[in-house]
Amino acid sequence: MTDIFEPEGIYHIYNRAVGDEKLFKSDDNYFYFLEKFNNYLGNKVATLAYSLIPNHYHFLVKVNSGISDEQLVKAFSDFQNSYSKSYNKVFSRNGSLFQRKFKRKKIKSEEYLTRIIIYIHQNPVKHQLTKSPFEWRFSSFQAYLSDRSSKVSRELALEWFGGMEGFRIAHQENVEKYLPEDLLME
Repeated sequence: MTDIFEPEGIYHIYNRAVGDEKLFKSDDNYFYFLEKFNNYLGNKVATLAYSLIPNHYHFLVKVNSGISDEQLVKAFSDFQNSYSKSYNKVFSRNGSLFQRKFKRKKIKSEEYLTRIIIYIHQNPVKHQLTKSPFEWRFSSFQAYLSDRSSKVSRELALEWFGGMEGFRIAHQENVEKYLPEDLLME
């Protein structure tokens, strides 16, 4: 059964491209995808973490109060459809770009919240795109390390880690213990 989006709920959202397709073929695709995400979902969710991998994506979001399941499902659908149409036009392709609508998993414990944030940031390392989350440009990890303004809502996640130092340490030490077992096969 799919988790229903509840106001103030925190959810892991993820999806992948069909077959061997890539969602992102250039840096511009990554930036455009994030721009589309913000346009369709920026006023409906607070983004706690994200990672964009060439053939899939992960977002950790907190639903804003007053936003219904129907509104959010439609916004995610519109977001993916809009990106797909633009992508298809640019790359002269037809058909579905995404494997499915999207998957969502409600975060029901602080332990799982900690684990999923690290999992999302370590995803580029898992897929051998980089040796460290510090090096991957297309995740929220860099936003956490910066003092600059960001669309990532850093406060909640940093609170779970006991501040910036705890955040850094958790992303460097014993990473395997944080990876959610039900996601190791994703």
